[in-house]
Amino acid sequence: MKAAKALDEHVRNQRGMTALYKELGPAEARRFIATLHDMPHEDSVKRHRRWQASLDKKAFVKRIMAAQRS
Repeated sequence: MKAAKALDEHVRNQRGMTALYKELGPAEARRFIATLHDMPHEDSVKRHRRWQASLDKKAFVKRIMAAQRS
């Protein structure tokens, strides 16, 4: 399994904008970005714990092990 490497902030933003424009088009991408400041920001620890609680751990580990063999 490869270690995740964090992107430079500028590169991340550039790629994100390119993906948005490609998928949504310029007008819808701008509308989407404008709505982001209105979205409530959930605490990442709470979000992670909620994800873990709903996780089928055996299936998750099985999927990871299969991906490593590939």
